[in-house]
Amino acid sequence: MLRPQNQMWMHLSRLHKEFPAWIATSFSGAASGPGADTTPPAFCDAGNHPADATSAKTGHLPEAAVEPDMEDIADRFLIPILNDCPDAQNRQNLQDKGQFLARQERWSDLSQLIRTADKAQARTQGGLPEADLLAYGARSDVVNAVEHALQDPNDKSTATTARSGTKNTGKQASAGKKSGENPILIDGVMALETLRRDHPKDIYLTAIVALAHIDIAWTWRAAAADAEVGPAKQEAQLRRSSAHFERAAALLAPLKDQSGDSAFLSAAQCALFAGQRAETLDVADAYGSLIDQAPTNPRPMRALGAQMLPRANGSYAALELEARRTAARTQAQWGAGGYTWVYFDAMAIDEQACARVDSKFFLDGLQDILSTDSSQEMINLLAAYCAVTLPNGGKGTSSADSNRVEISKAARWLVRSHLRELHPLIWAHACQGFDNNARITSLRRFAAHGQAKALHSLAQIFQDEIKSGHRVSFTPEGVDLLPCQ
Repeated sequence: MLRPQNQMWMHLSRLHKEFPAWIATSFSGAASGPGADTTPPAFCDAGNHPADATSAKTGHLPEAAVEPDMEDIADRFLIPILNDCPDAQNRQNLQDKGQFLARQERWSDLSQLIRTADKAQARTQGGLPEADLLAYGARSDVVNAVEHALQDPNDKSTATTARSGTKNTGKQASAGKKSGENPILIDGVMALETLRRDHPKDIYLTAIVALAHIDIAWTWRAAAADAEVGPAKQEAQLRRSSAHFERAAALLAPLKDQSGDSAFLSAAQCALFAGQRAETLDVADAYGSLIDQAPTNPRPMRALGAQMLPRANGSYAALELEARRTAARTQAQWGAGGYTWVYFDAMAIDEQACARVDSKFFLDGLQDILSTDSSQEMINLLAAYCAVTLPNGGKGTSSADSNRVEISKAARWLVRSHLRELHPLIWAHACQGFDNNARITSLRRFAAHGQAKALHSLAQIFQDEIKSGHRVSFTPEGVDLLPCQ
């Protein structure tokens, strides 16, 4: 499943070598003054996570599996390759701005900036809420530090039973250090907790702290999914994940009444459902409210679909009902696309959802999505989903496979009629089923894997043209066939 605001859904944030002072100075026993070393171990490239979804599987990404004929295949296509989407720099700038203000401890400025973006419902060109990006940047140092510490093979510390935010957290953290736990696992988030206590009435700063707990909870859950983790340690890590979710819920509970006027706070409330059981109707209503506040943003619709699965907080009947209700409530923005968005991730991760989807309605929705957003980023997303994500989930029930095959055929007209450039990172993410918990140890290999898979898919779509000795050129005007040189 997908996670709630994370990644910022697909985009990778920078990783940094130094902690800001407001985190570093909180380390118990940390050196201070001239010559103090506050530099943590070197970071590996890693992916971020979104905030309104859940992730189905975890694990290291494969090396770029380039088959022997890959060079020949690549030579048959002339297509622009964009390793960064046009919106990437704007997204990164917003994250950097949030991170900079946090590092400078300019909390009032940060809060006001997020408030302004939230009230104006400001979005990037790709549709990401600017408030979410600013908030992610503000907590990224803490979240990335914990993620790195848990991935460090030399860190032998185990998850203690400390529960973040309880009255004796400080004593428990100290005990954890005595038992060998890495202080980064607790001190960064406790610095954020201190910040919140210094600004008790600032709802946006409180939400940032809560979202940091949710991100860290996902990191602990991902660590527990490691096949090499023993049962005892896995149980402890899952307890730690639950503790962070519980702390986030406690922080957000007083803000619930104010969420009706804030898409940012509504998204934070919805993010909690990934870590707690709730009544199906309550989950559907919460996401419905968020969708009403930001109907042009498809991410809450995708997350709603994941939450309506029986494995989360719903049922298959609820999934179908909410998909149709979403299509109706967003008809002005997406046509039938709301139905498609709700099923988008749900059917990719659940066999029965794939078997029950109304494939004709889903395909109508694809057409309507393109009528609303015909950007190359969207074309790559939909084409990669149809060509890679759905076929990867095959070998299920006959009805599921039938729907999967029918919808996968859409990749042909998406590519032939609309594709003009290749976005490898989107295709690489599609190879993982849009799993936001996947650990990316090398961004270069990740992109190379996506590019290789994309070219393979193009080779299948244009196999007749290639067999007849043509090269395929993608231009702004469409696809041209050229003779092989």
